[in-house]
Amino acid sequence: MTPEFAIIIAWCLWVASWFAAAMWSDPAAKRPAFGEEWLYRIATGAGAFLLFARFGRIDAGRFRLWDLGQGIDWILVAVAALGFLFAWWARLYLGRLWSSSVTKKADHRVIDTGPYAIVRHPIYAGILAAVLATAVVEGALTGIVGALLMTFGFWIKARLEERFLREQLGPDAYDSYRRKTPMLIPFGPKSA
Repeated sequence: MTPEFAIIIAWCLWVASWFAAAMWSDPAAKRPAFGEEWLYRIATGAGAFLLFARFGRIDAGRFRLWDLGQGIDWILVAVAALGFLFAWWARLYLGRLWSSSVTKKADHRVIDTGPYAIVRHPIYAGILAAVLATAVVEGALTGIVGALLMTFGFWIKARLEERFLREQLGPDAYDSYRRKTPMLIPFGPKSA
């Protein structure tokens, strides 16, 4: 098995398990206004398309910008797997408060322990670790552009989610969390 194949298998397993677990969440009590989510959806969708467009193609090797070697590629497969595990830890920690879109659930509250004490958006951080590892293993310009688009999309979604939760839960509750916990990068800036 090659690292490229292993990383695709990891993505397939993660996506299948993620969608299967969607039934674990409670229904939404409130959502942002219609149309506020289109930009992050387009950016992440286009990014995912570009990230995976070259995988599996016979001529994909001709378009690689670099080849870091099997050893580094396997380390990056492990980074992607750890990103998926971090995202799953965060999702399990949220429990029934999780949603694939920006929502407020009944009894919603700020979660600031577990993975949410490390970063405010650990699911996005874990997925982005897997995205960046995948792009580096691929070594193609399309993968890098895809990873950048997905990063931009998740950043937009995180900002929308924070603005929405601040309105719904109150500025005092959410702002104190923002001041003490970085957004996406552990040990990064706190209120970005």
